[in-house]
Amino acid sequence: MRTLEIRSQHLCFGGIQGFYQHDSKAIGLPMRFSVYQPPQALYGPVPVLFFLAGLTCTEETFMIKAGAQRLAAEYGLMLVSMDTSPRETGIAGETDDWDFGAGAGFYVDATQTPWSRFYRMESYVTQELREIILTQFSAARNQVGIFGHSMGGHGALTLALRNPGMYQSVSAFAPIAAPMHSPWGQKAFRHYLGNQQENWRESDATVLIEGGRRLPALLIDQGLNDPFLAEQLHPDRFEAACRKAGQALNMRRHDDYDHGYYFISTFMADHLKHHWDMLKSE
Repeated sequence: MRTLEIRSQHLCFGGIQGFYQHDSKAIGLPMRFSVYQPPQALYGPVPVLFFLAGLTCTEETFMIKAGAQRLAAEYGLMLVSMDTSPRETGIAGETDDWDFGAGAGFYVDATQTPWSRFYRMESYVTQELREIILTQFSAARNQVGIFGHSMGGHGALTLALRNPGMYQSVSAFAPIAAPMHSPWGQKAFRHYLGNQQENWRESDATVLIEGGRRLPALLIDQGLNDPFLAEQLHPDRFEAACRKAGQALNMRRHDDYDHGYYFISTFMADHLKHHWDMLKSE
């Protein structure tokens, strides 16, 4: 059992908001994550939602900004978020760009040196952190959902697609839905996965849907005043692939909303209900 360092804990809507650190075997460095344990977790295992945050975020961003704990306490949902990359690896250039390196792990396992030594976010989220949550917290093993925002929306979609049956519910806010067509995605994939675009396909949600992978019924929210919509996110490509494949998708577009946490917090209740409705029957 991995030893967890409790960095802080706070009473929140009758539950516990905690921030933790541990020595990660998958990453090879200390990693930080956060957990909201609803009051129902005192009496037995509860459904758990993993939230994957976007570029520049940390394990604190979602818990501070999304306004999710009150609703999670009502439903009895555990919330988990994690840092978006390894930190202080010593790799040259790691902190040079806000959209690559530190704070921008893209939820892939890097195959290219020097990144492959530490940047193993897919393994961290789907294996190591998952087992920590399921074994050291009061989380129900067969009631696990995943959602995320922007880079984290890409992560939620692709990790669920690449690991059939691991997540019983999935949703996203403004995901990078076709990263092979996104400058952010191209930059990350070139460094983490190499120059051969064929090696990028397994990390692109649109391509995975086109290739036959499927998910539980999806909810995606997208603001139409999002400055990254046209160049980076490409929800239309993903929606078209889902329509052709018969993948159930509720794609909601919202006038005047942008890319930030004011947008996310506005529609958080809908996402938690979406997950609760799917997880409670498991």
